[in-house]
Amino acid sequence: LRDGALEGELSPTLTIKDTLPFAFNVFSHILLQLSSPKSHSNTAILIVALSRSPSFYAHLLKKGIELSSIHVLDCYTDPLGWKDKTKSVKDMDKLFLAITELGRGLVGENKVRFCVAIDSLSELLRHASLQSVAGLLSNLRSHDQISSIFGLLHSDLHEERAATALEYMSSMVASVESNSLSEKNFTQGKFNVRLKRRNGRVRVTCEKFKVEAGGISFTVAGLLPKVQFNLQLSEKEQVDRAKVVLPFEHQGNGAPIQIYDGRRSLEEDLGEIIYFRDSDDEMPDSDEDPDDDLDI
Repeated sequence: LRDGALEGELSPTLTIKDTLPFAFNVFSHILLQLSSPKSHSNTAILIVALSRSPSFYAHLLKKGIELSSIHVLDCYTDPLGWKDKTKSVKDMDKLFLAITELGRGLVGENKVRFCVAIDSLSELLRHASLQSVAGLLSNLRSHDQISSIFGLLHSDLHEERAATALEYMSSMVASVESNSLSEKNFTQGKFNVRLKRRNGRVRVTCEKFKVEAGGISFTVAGLLPKVQFNLQLSEKEQVDRAKVVLPFEHQGNGAPIQIYDGRRSLEEDLGEIIYFRDSDDEMPDSDEDPDDDLDI
């Protein structure tokens, strides 16, 4: 997301999907990381607020962050556009214009780009069709002033085809899962990410996370499964293995080793095989395929 889009390519897009109540912690964590001065990305961010109020984000981002580089598009207070029809979540064309105009005011008319953070793709799908929401994301990805996009989707609230369509449009998909199906612990879980690289390769990573009072923390999950035996040989086992004589090592009892290649006999007197047909009715061998006439 920090790298943004190269000239002439679509903006990288991250979809965070979950069926558990702590995916918003992941969304907030990414938002804080991108807006932190320590990231050195100088990325302007436009937050499309659908599930949280603008005051919530003002409180979240006020610590050590230059708020002049962050704007909030308020689609939370009046989502259906009763007071301001330009921000109605039912009309994706008007919402696209509102996002791009506010973002242009954030970075100016120059080539500086801005990131779009949508805190609830599920809210958009509640009020608009899947086709129109997909069209909005497609237009945002191809806009020349948008560097990257990330949004949160509660996949258990929608049909499978909706989640599949948004995943297909995303260059990155992150799923938030619990550690096990039987574990009802809503403070920790697994964060699985599938990333489509620019060279076409796909990278899959898995991290464990824990939600605490001070925020959310991540640790890289081990790639090797835990086993109940030792994969390393002891010094004695290495010595014993070195003493084992393999079959090809004792062939010939000191004489030059000859390897049978399947075409000739190793003996000096070459033999021959004579084949007699059982009867005159038996057909001789032929190179023709007897099943050539079959239409499979």
